[in-house]
Amino acid sequence: MWQVGKVIDRTDWNERLFSLKIAVDIGPYLAGQFIKLAMSLQDKRVARAYSIINPPGSDYIEVLAVTVPDGQLSPALHLLQPGDVIDVSVPATGFLTLNELPQGEIQGRHLWLLATGTAVGPFLAILDTAEPWQRFEKIVLVYGARRADELAYFAKLQALAMQRPQFRFLPAITREEHPGMLHCRIPDGLASGSIERHAGISIAAADSQIMLCGNPGMIRDSISILTDRGLRKNLRRAPGQITTEKYW
Repeated sequence: MWQVGKVIDRTDWNERLFSLKIAVDIGPYLAGQFIKLAMSLQDKRVARAYSIINPPGSDYIEVLAVTVPDGQLSPALHLLQPGDVIDVSVPATGFLTLNELPQGEIQGRHLWLLATGTAVGPFLAILDTAEPWQRFEKIVLVYGARRADELAYFAKLQALAMQRPQFRFLPAITREEHPGMLHCRIPDGLASGSIERHAGISIAAADSQIMLCGNPGMIRDSISILTDRGLRKNLRRAPGQITTEKYW
């Protein structure tokens, strides 16, 4: 089912990376879920999935996107301005949500959020809700990108780290070195231990939940490292410590 949404604001993080705020009623949803955006292009309806960045309770949705030169939808999205309309799927869906994690004693004390690129979106929504701060003693967001200017919402995340003593924000970039940021791929930072050293806590099956969202290579390599250390995938029939969502 589709609703017509109206673009009410946009933010350009660099020449390719941008956010759109879209006024639309999609009904109730959970932080971490996604919708599809669709446009009619050359007499063909083209739809793609985008995570909702803002928490439930708003009268709009916000999405983070990057334009791909040969992409079917993203170049057209990149041209949208306030006042333009776009189709939005309802209801929201997806399982990268806190209610999918184990609860009680098997939950553990620490929540690790590992993301690359625009896949930070679900975690931005989750961090904007009360639940993670009530359930976990420590929360670590590792946000991977190629360059520093590809870290959308960087100032917001820095401010959150200042406001929340239990939160640690670790940007990790690969194509340049930048003061205060890790210079590595997320799997390499896990393998070397540098991510844990900068976070000030260790990853262990007894006290950690790991949520991963991003490119398949990051997820594959990170899972291999984590499972070698005794963590296992989280399934409803067999609770574990690793919950994932591939972003393409």
